Amino acid sequence: MTALVRLRLDIGYDGSGFAGWARQPNQRTVQGVIEDALARLLRLDPPPALTVAGRTDAGVHARGQVAHVVVPVASYSTVNGTMPRRLAGLLPPDVRVWRVSVAPEGFDARFSALSRRYVYRVCDDPVGVDPLRRHDVLWHPRPLDLDRINTAAAMLLGEHDFAAYCRKREGATTIRELQRFEWHREEPYGVRDAARGDVPRPAVQQRGMVVATVEADAFCHSMVRALVGAMLVVGDGRRAVEWPREVLSRRVRDSAVNVAPAHGLSLEEIRYPEPENLAQRAQETRRVRTLNSGSGSGLSGDSVAG
Repeated sequence: MTALVRLRLDIGYDGSGFAGWARQPNQRTVQGVIEDALARLLRLDPPPALTVAGRTDAGVHARGQVAHVVVPVASYSTVNGTMPRRLAGLLPPDVRVWRVSVAPEGFDARFSALSRRYVYRVCDDPVGVDPLRRHDVLWHPRPLDLDRINTAAAMLLGEHDFAAYCRKREGATTIRELQRFEWHREEPYGVRDAARGDVPRPAVQQRGMVVATVEADAFCHSMVRALVGAMLVVGDGRRAVEWPREVLSRRVRDSAVNVAPAHGLSLEEIRYPEPENLAQRAQETRRVRTLNSGSGSGLSGDSVAG
């Protein structure tokens, strides 16, 4: 019997050139590219299958993606300690495997996760986005009032049925616990350097940079971008502060909620429990959540976002 080892991979990618995470026929995907590189490095045929914490849509980026893969011990032993460097020579420049480690017992990249944290970047400068950031920042030409946005966002926190903000998938729950949803303005580029007097002239002063942080136990399909889309029309005054909460309470997809474009979104972090609690968390997560279920710890494994 072949001895196997489960590996954890910490991954980053620029989603611009990918048709999403999940492998698809005749499409360039993050999963496909990494699995093919692993197959070449470990000399495995067919390629080993990755299990990912959050399957991102086409155009969505990641800095803190996590996946696991099960491979023969004999294959891993030949590259132990050198995998990230060797993969760097096999992978295209828009995807990196930052770290490879033997996973603790009970670890499942998808089901053991406690939460996923995304950020969405917006620029409301009337002149537009810095051209060097156009692939990861959305230009919103209307000024945004963050007090209005944060008031509306706070009304959505907690465990709810987010069906109004999700693309329905057969057999998948839309009940989620939104743990964090807040917006802030970033300091314009070059301000700190300008204070030290060492900024070249003319200094880059990108105004209007806004960052939304969204964290939940898991996300259903297009949930993050739908939430962002709802907040943008509150922030620019086209909708009332109470409107996103009213949409949520109806529990049906609302055509008035525009899904924000994919390129502004990035998966930043996956949080896991302590190693001794990994298996228990995975078991809990596999249970389909229902409202008022008691402990509230169960959650389906549907963790697609975008």
